[in-house]
Amino acid sequence: MKATKKTALRAGCASLVALGLCASAAQAQPKTNMMHQWAQGSEAAAIAKLGEMFEAAGGVWEQTAISGHTSNTLAKLRSDVVAGNAPAAVQLKGPEIAEWNAAGATANLDATAAEQGWDAVVAPELLTVMKPTGNWVAAPMNIHRVNWLYSSRAILDELGIAVPTTWAEFNDACDKIQAAGKICIAHGAADWSDTTTFDSVVYGMDAELYRKAFQEADLDALRSDGMVKAFEQLRKMVGYMDDGINGRSWEQSMTMTMTGEAAFFLMGDWTVASANLAGFSEDTDYYCTQTPVDWGGNGFILNSDSVVFFKQKDDDYIEGQKLLAEIIMSPEFQSTFNVAKGSIPARTDVDLSVGGFTKCQQQGLEDLKASVSEGTLVRSMAHNMTVLQKFRGAMMEVITEFVADDSISAEEAANQLADAVELQM
Repeated sequence: MKATKKTALRAGCASLVALGLCASAAQAQPKTNMMHQWAQGSEAAAIAKLGEMFEAAGGVWEQTAISGHTSNTLAKLRSDVVAGNAPAAVQLKGPEIAEWNAAGATANLDATAAEQGWDAVVAPELLTVMKPTGNWVAAPMNIHRVNWLYSSRAILDELGIAVPTTWAEFNDACDKIQAAGKICIAHGAADWSDTTTFDSVVYGMDAELYRKAFQEADLDALRSDGMVKAFEQLRKMVGYMDDGINGRSWEQSMTMTMTGEAAFFLMGDWTVASANLAGFSEDTDYYCTQTPVDWGGNGFILNSDSVVFFKQKDDDYIEGQKLLAEIIMSPEFQSTFNVAKGSIPARTDVDLSVGGFTKCQQQGLEDLKASVSEGTLVRSMAHNMTVLQKFRGAMMEVITEFVADDSISAEEAANQLADAVELQM
């Protein structure tokens, strides 16, 4: 049996020697069971590439895909950890990485990181997330941009409307589009998509308010006049949506914009991968630009998918963690995975002019660099990169209730936002 495993491992490694990914797997049969949320579409295709590379390097790949809300994944993870069966690798983000690290549940990847020189190549904005107390416990797979505005070229050309760059221009454009009998904003109502939209609204109106309210959970900022104005803008935007938002998926909303049924769609860069996979083309069917900002310059709301490694006792799974981490951080995986997912690499040394990266992705990298230079980069509250889940969940509940119930005033919503967070303190 051992001979069979080693033979298989050597065969798999033969194709990856050039990548240097097989050294740690020489003594054992690397195994993993990765828990993640990517069960459909371009995201499932992207994670499948990770499995293919893991198996090609001689590993035994298993995955547990949990579709739906992040809370489903977290509930499954907690259940497994309490039962003494922590998964070897889990797709997690921001504060949750720090929480599991503080609980002593995470593995230490410092040796692997040192061998591959991660500190020198990972985007600086991600280091404190992946190293919450100074040790590597997670490997970043990508950088997503949340604040993208997708515009229907057909509608803008027909009505002679330019892509809006401020919220006033956006509202003017929607007034014209509605007057022409068309849908201005394609949207599918769900707490995460409502909050994704509100992420861009608050950030685009006042980046400093975004930091205080959504990164620090500051109660005064949550209750401020600026937050009231942001809810007023969101209320106006709900009026630019059609009556069919309930139950509509984000993919259906995307298609509405790509086919010219609606003018605008606010969503992260995973839209690019799904749209192109469906046969739509940048600059032909849609434009991609940053969502409006009222303060000029370049803005970037950052989201990042990462894999956290939990302590294991089985040597095969420990070896599997090393191999998986090495693959995730390899330039080859960072390129292949992110082309498929629509995001940009977490490594700063990957050339996006080759390998199939789209114009939107290349623009995303340029805007990220500009945003860092201008001091406007923030992490996304909507996508679980800032406050603890209990605060984020409270905020999302208020925001999505505001979208659903037009009897709630902007002033009431701001107060409810602050009250909901305060209850969790």
